[in-house]
Amino acid sequence: MTTIDTLLEESGRTFADEAGITLKDEPAPLYRLLVLSVLLSSRVQAQLGTRACRELVDSGFGSPEKMRDAERSAVHDALSRARFLSKDQTTDALQEGAGLVADRWGGDLRRLRREADGDLATLRDLLTEVPRLGPVGASIFVREVQAVWPEFRPHLDDKALDAAASLGLPRDAAELAGQVDGDDLARLAAALVRTEVRAES
Repeated sequence: MTTIDTLLEESGRTFADEAGITLKDEPAPLYRLLVLSVLLSSRVQAQLGTRACRELVDSGFGSPEKMRDAERSAVHDALSRARFLSKDQTTDALQEGAGLVADRWGGDLRRLRREADGDLATLRDLLTEVPRLGPVGASIFVREVQAVWPEFRPHLDDKALDAAASLGLPRDAAELAGQVDGDDLARLAAALVRTEVRAES
């Protein structure tokens, strides 16, 4: 079994899957991935972010309209139940971001995809307009969404590439992508990031 096969077998679960998101090119799962990316971009432990995302969706805030129109205290309480940090700022950011998604893209991030028109830099710029979604969060979103938006493959950010190099694999996204099926790229990226996070802890 190759190093990549081992990675996929042991750690190849996307963060979206861990958060209970069955990722499809449809409005609801794409929005939930955006929420997850906001939560993970605050550099919390991945487990905290995925748990908070699950709690928000289970509490009925899995669409931009529901998040935007919810009582602030209800969103805050959901984050509290997940034991998430920075609850005040995150609540405000999530509700403001939901308003942006609802107003600018009609609640459908496939419109954002069309606006980006296959250009990664444009996609990242659009994503970072979302409150509390900086370059780290945008990278998380692209890393995961490449599973259903293949025009942005291969996307392996510096964290994933650093992990690849530490394992003796090529530190080159195209070269790594050539060693897996395209549909497995998001899983490989997640596995590499988990490896890097473990090495840092």
